[in-house]
Amino acid sequence: MAVKIRLARKGRKKLAYYHIVVADSRSPRDGRYIEKIGTYNPITNPATIELDFDKAMGWLQNGAIPTDTCRAILSYKGVLIKKHLLEGVRKGAFDEAEANKRFEAWMKEHDAKVEAKRSGLEKSYNEDMEKRLAVEKGINEERAARIAKRNAELAAQAAAEAEPAAVEEPVAVEEPAAVEKPVAGEEPAAVEETVEEAETEEAEATAEEVSKEEVAAEETVEEKAEEVIEEKAPDAEDTASEETPDEKARE
Repeated sequence: MAVKIRLARKGRKKLAYYHIVVADSRSPRDGRYIEKIGTYNPITNPATIELDFDKAMGWLQNGAIPTDTCRAILSYKGVLIKKHLLEGVRKGAFDEAEANKRFEAWMKEHDAKVEAKRSGLEKSYNEDMEKRLAVEKGINEERAARIAKRNAELAAQAAAEAEPAAVEEPVAVEEPAAVEKPVAGEEPAAVEETVEEAETEEAEATAEEVSKEEVAAEETVEEKAEEVIEEKAPDAEDTASEETPDEKARE
């Protein structure tokens, strides 16, 4: 029976994560497995990997064959480099202490790379957020300036409408003619007679003027009529000169 180290899919659509399992090669992907040795979540950056190092090493030494993805995961966690160093110890190339020293140096270098990548991602994320915040701040300031300008215009318009219209200067009203006060000592009847006499004189003067105008108008009409008659009447000389043909024959 061939034993494989492979992934078993879990989670939902577009949000999948995986279990690292040891299973029979004849079993379906998400079917029965022999043992679970870790988990793998590719959604995070960098990917989150949890692995039981000793179990993975034991299964590799017992002949389990990892798939390509699982091989990359085991290499990332240092299982393959550890297996390679133990093979060197078994062959007598170096002792176990030297193998552990080399493995620790590799792990330190690997952890430094992972930490640099993580810090770089965090730095780029922070810079991106700062840029976005700066852009959003500029947009908010521009919007606030437009709102303030609009409010100022509305306030000025409201103030202009609230001001009372200019008051027009009153037209000078002519005062009525002063009525002459009666002279002290005159009786009221004498004053009334004086007023009636003045009114009578004014009426007579007005009537005379009207009669004069009527007479002048009548004279003008008569003159125009005479002129028209004179223009229409033929001259005596012209009449005399015009003789009929019978009269000329008689002569």
